[in-house]
Amino acid sequence: MSEVLNRDFEYICNSNLDWNAYKGKTILVTGATGLIGSLFIKSLLYVSAKKDLGIKLIAMIRNLEKAKQIFDESSDLKFCVYDFMDEGTISIEDKIDYILHTAAVTTSKEMVARPVDNIKISLSGTFKMLDLAKEKNVSSMLYLSSMEAYGQLNVSDHLITEDELGNVDLSSVRSCYPEGKRMCECLCNSYASQYDLNVIIARLAQTFGPGISKNENRVFAQFAKSAIKGNDIILKTDGMSEGNYVYTADAITAILTLLLKGGKAQTYNVVNENNHMSIKDSANMVATKIAQGKIKVVFDIPEDALSTGYAAPTKMHLSASKINSLGWKAEVSLEDMYRRTIEYLCET
Repeated sequence: MSEVLNRDFEYICNSNLDWNAYKGKTILVTGATGLIGSLFIKSLLYVSAKKDLGIKLIAMIRNLEKAKQIFDESSDLKFCVYDFMDEGTISIEDKIDYILHTAAVTTSKEMVARPVDNIKISLSGTFKMLDLAKEKNVSSMLYLSSMEAYGQLNVSDHLITEDELGNVDLSSVRSCYPEGKRMCECLCNSYASQYDLNVIIARLAQTFGPGISKNENRVFAQFAKSAIKGNDIILKTDGMSEGNYVYTADAITAILTLLLKGGKAQTYNVVNENNHMSIKDSANMVATKIAQGKIKVVFDIPEDALSTGYAAPTKMHLSASKINSLGWKAEVSLEDMYRRTIEYLCET
């Protein structure tokens, strides 16, 4: 096992969560081969074994071979092969206590190349998981939304709370992602109202850390790989968009907290308030502090950045006060997020 991942699992294990509440429970996870889904499952298997909790996990996946490469064999982990693009219903005999719905298209190039598929996967998948949650009478279901659901905001005088929304440009093809997230949030709240389903929404800030794929190409991964290789960081935008970040292990403890304590039809920002920085400043931090000044930041901005899949610029600083009120607090700084990510990439 990766040494830095093992430390993260210990960090999660030693958190102030009420682990006994999960004893003997079964949790279904969609998007199980993605970053959050896979780390959630691995973390729970680790903690369950160490604390003898007997937690059972069902990983909903599209590619069985890929899943077998990611997860070690365990009697406490079952695979359910299903594609949300299919029309068939989901059939699971097991009792399910909790559902974590993370499945989504997350690469900007795919959003631009296949916007219809993106919308279909978002809506069809969320409909099906909500129906399954209703059928199984789960204790709670958590829908993993995104800070992109806020759209474009240009606010600098206060922290952004969950009740504030900006504009989404529906003429932009890439808007299939944020608008899809908004519609899925609406679906979740509708099921909570009409069927009294205990469904909760988590709007994750940009989340990264050990466990990311070697093929990951989002901005944070490009910065980390540049530091490792000693290459200059190339920015394709002016870098003035403000980023909000949270470490992977902190995100896992937030999810576990929300499954137990989150309010029905409530939305929570999952963010480290101290990890707020413009893309340009993040790049400069990596170049100067992580790479110790051996690389620099270079701008190479295409004429139409949006057509290449880059999100529209936004200015906002997310508030974590609502989830903090449940007893959760992020601990890992943005600089440490990069250091631990780089350590992991160099290990694997």
